[in-house]
Amino acid sequence: MPDKIIAHIDGGSRGNPGPAAAGFLLEDSNGTQLRAKGCVLGRTTNNVAEYTGFVKALEAARSFKPEQLVVFSDSELLVKQINGQYRVKSELIKPLYEQAVDLLSGFKNWKVRHITRDKNKQADSLVNEALDAGHDIEARLKPVSKKEKPIRLGVLISGGGTTLINILKYINEDKLNAEVNVVISSRSTVTGIEKAKNAGLDVKIIRTKDYHDIDGFSKRIEAELVAAKVDLVIQGGWLCLWKIPYRYKNRVMNIHPALLPSFGGKGMWGHHVHEAVLNAGCKVSGCTVHFCTNEYDDGPIIIQRTCEVLNGDTPDTLAARVFEQECIAYPEAIGLFAAGRLSVEKGITKIKP
Repeated sequence: MPDKIIAHIDGGSRGNPGPAAAGFLLEDSNGTQLRAKGCVLGRTTNNVAEYTGFVKALEAARSFKPEQLVVFSDSELLVKQINGQYRVKSELIKPLYEQAVDLLSGFKNWKVRHITRDKNKQADSLVNEALDAGHDIEARLKPVSKKEKPIRLGVLISGGGTTLINILKYINEDKLNAEVNVVISSRSTVTGIEKAKNAGLDVKIIRTKDYHDIDGFSKRIEAELVAAKVDLVIQGGWLCLWKIPYRYKNRVMNIHPALLPSFGGKGMWGHHVHEAVLNAGCKVSGCTVHFCTNEYDDGPIIIQRTCEVLNGDTPDTLAARVFEQECIAYPEAIGLFAAGRLSVEKGITKIKP
């Protein structure tokens, strides 16, 4: 049985009210399609159709007994009602809402997230196919994926989550065989948290100020990573020092916006790095992906990519050009790790052919 199911749901009515149908698609974390169905509903409203698709998806997902369920819908009303942000006022919807809540209680871990309509095309297609056919349809399943089991990532953030979003982009485009199992933020108000939640990810907030010392802070991080069965930890804009446990030795990566060992260490982050590069008169800058130790910006270098420092550069213009290289370097390093091509010998990373 899959440990995680991802559901896309939709519903629609031609006329509102009018002839209506609901559709849902279930996939596992590898992208293998488990179930895809369109159901005709007779004459009803868009909102009833949306909720009916939700209920039918939950009923189908229940049979797989997953550890985690993530549901995506383009109905903002449904998503906000299920998440307690809107009240349910319609007498037509109330019974379906109650049925959905009851079904959700049977899942150990669930999330319902909003997506735009253009990202919900498969579920929308099932709705229209059922309406056109005039009867329920069961879509043919895609062939089972032959790719290796994805590597499980834990991503640590302290800011806007741009590195996280870039990694998700590579995953969604099938350029990186990985999945993000948990996101840990060291701050409670950063925009990266909302981005992670919108992507349906599990987010934990672990702040240094909530712990007496670095040991307690580090043990909590380790506990969340272990609980999420993380294979590789990715620091993306992570600004806190933590004690990396032995179990994660050479399994924690960081990306630094300069060519280490230059312009690294405590206080060297963000614009501070690029200002230092410009003040030193460097002609080349870039980024470094490295394994982490218990020191700032220290550890075996995995990949470095460079870019030219131009006359008239400001910290912002240089940062933008360096970030372009970061977007390439980090997924490449993760891919090398996932393929088993990295080893560390006497403090130096070796890349196997």
